[in-house]
Amino acid sequence: MIIEPRMRGFICLTSQPKGCEQNVKNQIEYVKSKGAIDGAKKVLVIGASTGFGLASRITSAFGSNAATIGVFFEKGPAPGKTASPGWYNSAAFEKEATKAGLYAKSINGDAFSNEIKEQTLALIKEDLGQVDLVIYSLASPVRTNPKTGVTHRSVLKPIGSTFSNKTVDFHSGKVSEVSIEPCSGDDIENTIAVMGGEDWAMWMEALKAANLLAPGATTVAYSYIGPSLTEAVYRKGTIGRAKDHLEATAFEITKSLEDINGKAYVSVNKALVTQASSAIPVIPLYISLLYKIMKAEGIHEGCIEQIQRLYADRLYNGTEVPTDEQGRIRIDDWEMREDVQARVAALWQEAVTENLEEIGDLEGYRKDFYNLFGFDVDGVDYKSDTDEMVTIPSISE
Repeated sequence: MIIEPRMRGFICLTSQPKGCEQNVKNQIEYVKSKGAIDGAKKVLVIGASTGFGLASRITSAFGSNAATIGVFFEKGPAPGKTASPGWYNSAAFEKEATKAGLYAKSINGDAFSNEIKEQTLALIKEDLGQVDLVIYSLASPVRTNPKTGVTHRSVLKPIGSTFSNKTVDFHSGKVSEVSIEPCSGDDIENTIAVMGGEDWAMWMEALKAANLLAPGATTVAYSYIGPSLTEAVYRKGTIGRAKDHLEATAFEITKSLEDINGKAYVSVNKALVTQASSAIPVIPLYISLLYKIMKAEGIHEGCIEQIQRLYADRLYNGTEVPTDEQGRIRIDDWEMREDVQARVAALWQEAVTENLEEIGDLEGYRKDFYNLFGFDVDGVDYKSDTDEMVTIPSISE
């Protein structure tokens, strides 16, 4: 079939397997071009199919020759209907890893559930014995707590008062004012239950109890802080409370791993185009202005550049892992440079529909968005027939 992007608002309903495969290959080539990283050799990535999680799996495998197990929740294809992009990404990753002689297996299902945890633990025990790195990169709006059976839904809202500011429809380029009503009821608690650190701690507890963590094992979860421009809706909003909880959980996990000399970190990463960030008012406008400045300065990074630098310069640099006063790894350091943020703030004041194409990088934003789904990837023939029925080797066996 000929696969084209079908949009509904901020969601693309189709994905392109050839484009997803090329994206994965491009990331692999980037990691290989940067040289070997003396990192972990047996790696579990929870949330491994897109974004930072996929980049972590690729960097582990092709930077450190690691055996990887990836856990994710993706929709497979049906005749005439494409799979989710994470499915195609994972199929491409396994194919390339196998070609390179690397162990790579995947588990598809709800990582919040006890069932998928048990399945993952059994696979580690059978195939790897223990893991020395656990990446936690889950992004989901809903979580059912396996202990209580309660389903929680996260919200992205300010706390205390209505937030109003500029935003952009990145499809049309129209800049407008948006207002977001404050959270109410159990919104904060529900958001923490979904996006906080509870599930991360459950994973680490289960791995340790089963003796599946190697001595000195490291675990890393991903977070974001961002600028004052977005803090009312992000870092000081409901999602910020969840990130606070995630960051506090790192200290609890580190304490629980003391006897095996293990360590838990939160890495604060850069603002990037993701399915989630595209739906957050204000963020697309901020990112398009940020991209313009960072590209001009030669310091722009996508997911793979961020994670390769995290591994090479922070986690496996041969010395102590550098952290800020709150114990966080800061790989958002280039984004948060004072000169960069001052220029974003100045452009923000100027930004209107008529000048955004010029002062911002809306084209780059759109390209990154379509790339998420395997579209608009350089070197891919989108006019040719494409087989949507792609399998993930370790899942179809």
